[in-house]
Amino acid sequence: MIIGLTGRNAAGKGAAADYLKTKGFTYHSLSDVIREEVRSRGLEPTRDNLIATGRELRARYGTGYLAEKIMERLEPGHNTVVDSFRHEDEVAGFRKASEFHLLAIQANPEIRFERIRKRGRENDPKTYDQFMELEKMEATSLQAEGQNLTATEALADHIVQNNGTLEELHRALSALIPRLMARLQRPGWDDYFMKMAQVASLRSNCIKRKVASVIVRERRVISTGYNGTPRGAKNCYEGGCPRCNTLADSGTKLEECLCSHGEENAITQAAYHGVSVKDATIYTTLAPCLMCTKMIINSGIREVVYNMEYPLNETAFMLLKQAGVVCRKLKVDAQA
Repeated sequence: MIIGLTGRNAAGKGAAADYLKTKGFTYHSLSDVIREEVRSRGLEPTRDNLIATGRELRARYGTGYLAEKIMERLEPGHNTVVDSFRHEDEVAGFRKASEFHLLAIQANPEIRFERIRKRGRENDPKTYDQFMELEKMEATSLQAEGQNLTATEALADHIVQNNGTLEELHRALSALIPRLMARLQRPGWDDYFMKMAQVASLRSNCIKRKVASVIVRERRVISTGYNGTPRGAKNCYEGGCPRCNTLADSGTKLEECLCSHGEENAITQAAYHGVSVKDATIYTTLAPCLMCTKMIINSGIREVVYNMEYPLNETAFMLLKQAGVVCRKLKVDAQA
């Protein structure tokens, strides 16, 4: 899961991030991109320099640039907290990721000013009026590349009030985060196995089309196969298949094709290793051709799940139905 943090100055975003880090969350901040740029220019990372440089980076590379750079650094499979969302397009960039939740950490202005006064940083506003004037400037920018905290907070999935003690903030987060984790979305078994087939297709050595199959029994993968020339033969992309390498028209010169199909290879691999595929399900990225259909039926596979249509398989579908093999389409987008 990815927790994003937004909020006004001294609302407690840093304290929230520190708490989540103690719970195993990997930490990133959109401001890291700005700080790195500021340092590369030999400037001090003051608040004014950070704001000006952030505005410049958004103007030059796009208003979602900071989010794009941080997303490149995220490691899959880790819970992550990302601090310092200050623009709507930064949120939009992270919305593309599954399990993203934006939290707005909020506190009353008087309390936030008192926190600023106590920390005593040199460039912090010294009076409440100065504080509110700075707040007004950062809340909404007339330029697209400027900070827009008001609009960003409006996109929050959850609001966490932080007007009390640090312990109260921790309790609020400890009540909220497990509820969000309980909403964790996992792929269903069909999606899981079809995406495995899509990954397997990347191993194909065929230059015309990449296809792969995964054979599953009792939710356990028992064989995989991708299309390409036979074991020991020259790879298709190395010139091994005359049909593919002469770019034959679709549906023609099939008798010249030396590439085995993904379903064919998955079934023969199982036989090669002495594994029965009887009563199994085959997940394939492309609906089986007539030849593979006959192999599927005779091998005892009871179900075919395919992702994309094969243009010449009307007879194959008819034969699968006649043989009592369940056949269904499952459209799953390919992994990036």
